[in-house]
Amino acid sequence: MPNGRTEQPRRVTLTSDGPILVDGPVEVVLDDGSTVCSDRFTVALCVCRRSRAYPWCDTSHRAREKRRTA
Repeated sequence: MPNGRTEQPRRVTLTSDGPILVDGPVEVVLDDGSTVCSDRFTVALCVCRRSRAYPWCDTSHRAREKRRTA
């Protein structure tokens, strides 16, 4: 690699209908300069900003169906 690192690059997977998947562990720098970390094997990063657990995806981007009552 051009910067001389010997570690393997992180894999980032772009999905067409949901979050960005990143092989963990990761450190995410937020808009305000603060950082959050996750040591999970794969991390789902929210790109729609609907997540209540932002920057982590909580599947809020999925369309919700109203429950029918009988």
